[in-house]
Amino acid sequence: MQPAARIWGFAAVRLLATVALGLIGGALAHYPWAGVACALAAYLTWQLVLLGRVDWWLHHRSVAEPPETGGVWGRVISQIVRLHRRKRFHKQRFVQLMRQLRLSTAALPNGVVILDAQREIVWFNRMAGRLLGLRPAVDLGLRVENLLREPQFARYLQKGDYSNPVVIRRSSPQQTFLSLQLVPYGDGEQLLLATDVSRQVRLEAVRRDFVANASHELRSPLTVISGYLETLSQDPALDAELVGPIGEMRRQAERMTSIIHDLLELSRLEETDEWVRGEPLDVAALMAVLRKDVLARPVHPREVRVQVDSDAALLGKESEIHSAFANLVDNAAKYTPPEGSVQMRWWVDADGGHFSVSDTGIGIPPEHIPRLTERFYRVDPGRSRSTGGSGLGLAIVKHVLQRHEADLEIQSAPGKGSAFTCHFPPQRVSRESETLVGE
Repeated sequence: MQPAARIWGFAAVRLLATVALGLIGGALAHYPWAGVACALAAYLTWQLVLLGRVDWWLHHRSVAEPPETGGVWGRVISQIVRLHRRKRFHKQRFVQLMRQLRLSTAALPNGVVILDAQREIVWFNRMAGRLLGLRPAVDLGLRVENLLREPQFARYLQKGDYSNPVVIRRSSPQQTFLSLQLVPYGDGEQLLLATDVSRQVRLEAVRRDFVANASHELRSPLTVISGYLETLSQDPALDAELVGPIGEMRRQAERMTSIIHDLLELSRLEETDEWVRGEPLDVAALMAVLRKDVLARPVHPREVRVQVDSDAALLGKESEIHSAFANLVDNAAKYTPPEGSVQMRWWVDADGGHFSVSDTGIGIPPEHIPRLTERFYRVDPGRSRSTGGSGLGLAIVKHVLQRHEADLEIQSAPGKGSAFTCHFPPQRVSRESETLVGE
């Protein structure tokens, strides 16, 4: 392609030559300005002809060759041809990328659904259609909650916390368990990721049944062993050398009994993830009972304070709430030295009801906090055994809170103590004090 300056220079020379010829011809006819006008009219007519040829080619460029012309119009046509080729190249590349994207998403073992800001289905891959029963020609544009009507998924959407997936059970065409998780992106759009976790759920059910059955089978022999050990320890004819060993055996038997009790409780809680409604509970009275239990220990923190900032009741199942709160208070008392303090607090605000247990104990390193609610997880296994911990208390707390729509917040630092806070939603708070349990 010729440089732009040369092309426009030739165009200017051609225009001046046309004007000069018109002026000379008009002067010979004694009408110089008429000659210039006629020359310019002819020049304009030719430019309009070229413009018409370019316009026709633009409308038929898929089947017609570009017009052969030089000058400025030739440069414009060349630019158009270049832009057209570039556009066609990018279009082909985009189509190829889309084809690869479709093939790659179709090969994914997980289902992927693209949702807009109104949670309407924009697109989904083949696996999502198979797992969720979606039909490409019918379900596009529909709200996903209208197609997935499982109560667990509805609660998941209502809660608004998408950091963890939710597991739902599908019974058509065969019973399967799906893990669903929403991932926000863009301007309000969301990705719905679906994974078949049926095998993991069934393995977990087998493990849970084994633990429950083993715990049931172990409970009776342990009861017999504990009874005989207690009888032996009270025998006045017992050899003095056996007093210590038998006492240690009793402590270990009691520890095993406590672990089995916690295993059975955890197995019962894991049988279902349904929310429980329960009844109004007097949190202040429950805190007073927990305080007496701590002070009744042979070794306990010097101060055990109770702070009640609201007389509102907590809606829940009394046995489960008592178990969760007792585990939190028990942990605080175990890991707080005798010169330390433990404080329980209950308050209500716009976000719901909150129960916290804070202590001035040894604290927890930050790398351990995310795993504290795992079963049998111990920050310091040696210390846990010496204090009689089973490693199941916080796992029980987590499941109880899940059944009551609540969350557990853990704040701790080594040497500065810990604070465990249970956050209950507003619908779990009742201000009808006259119906409180225990009054």
